[in-house]
Amino acid sequence: MEAYANNAKVAGMKTLNLYVLKNFILTLCVSVFIVIFGVMGARTLKIFEAISRGVPISDAMLALYYFMPMSLTITIPVGMLVATMLVFGRMSANNEITAMRACGISILQIISPLIVLAFLLSCFCLYLQLELGPKYAEKAAKLIKSIAISRPLTIIQPGTPIEYQGNSIYIGDIVNNTDIRDIQIFQFNKKDKHLQKDITAASGKVIVDEKKQLLAIQLFDASIVQYSKKKKRPERTFTERFELILDYGKKANDIKIGKKLDSLTYKEIFGRIVMYRKRGVSTLRLEMKLNQRLALGLAPIAFLLLGMPLAIRTSRRETSVGLLISVAMAGVYFISIMIFDAFYMYPQWHPELLVWIPNVLYQVGGLYFIWKISKR
Repeated sequence: MEAYANNAKVAGMKTLNLYVLKNFILTLCVSVFIVIFGVMGARTLKIFEAISRGVPISDAMLALYYFMPMSLTITIPVGMLVATMLVFGRMSANNEITAMRACGISILQIISPLIVLAFLLSCFCLYLQLELGPKYAEKAAKLIKSIAISRPLTIIQPGTPIEYQGNSIYIGDIVNNTDIRDIQIFQFNKKDKHLQKDITAASGKVIVDEKKQLLAIQLFDASIVQYSKKKKRPERTFTERFELILDYGKKANDIKIGKKLDSLTYKEIFGRIVMYRKRGVSTLRLEMKLNQRLALGLAPIAFLLLGMPLAIRTSRRETSVGLLISVAMAGVYFISIMIFDAFYMYPQWHPELLVWIPNVLYQVGGLYFIWKISKR
């Protein structure tokens, strides 16, 4: 009889764990799907803008795909937090957790499969942070470089000034990939950065020489204001046609590939640390980047441990309450990581260790609240 009761209890636990896990995974998938649109929203708009300027759809979608791994390192932890707040908030509001505990099931037994899930997701996030994400970031940089060479008009972004070879160029709009509107060009002295010319025109045209990799910006009925240190008043002249030649091939080739920390895998970071130490060069930035990636990779566990007791304590049916708390917690976490990352100027404070503070606070605080709830 006792064996039958034990078997029934084990079967009941499996059913409850499967029930909680199934609801959690479903909510997690929906949350990640929604959050990733928010994270990728700005990049998606830039992709569509690039397509409108002549970039092939295949290249644009490939660039978006290359940015996906690093975006997942943010969306998975946030989705984990949202799912935790929504699922456990609903279960607490419906008195399901109270009923489970009345049947002798502890809080740890309820969340045990979710802890395993959080561990697996943390391992996946660590893989994205340390290996896959940096590799794809490097591929994205190389793709952008190749697009800049093959599609030079992508260098010109309407409404955004570009700096090149002592020129500050602003173009209000591009029509039909050749006609341009509302152009203003500031030309500076390369030595002392003194303003030499202010050139404006209402219309113009861009002409591309793919063989020589040159981009010509032609202005029609341009106004030219010439500045000189010797003369107090600038001289204004008008010309029917003004042309500025940009060597976009040189500009594209000046793009550094694989030099940024974001494109270094953990093996490359370790290699640089060893090399820098032999040369007597500071490795603080490398150590901070490595610790930051490790801390962000463990965010799913931190969000689960703190989110679950907070969801039970709020016990509200309103979904907006859980979402608001989720956004606030995620915001505090990521902003804290960014703030501590800026402490590299104060090596005496050991900023490579400070980036772990949000994780420690969230996990220790979560464990404390879970212990308090289990003692009720």
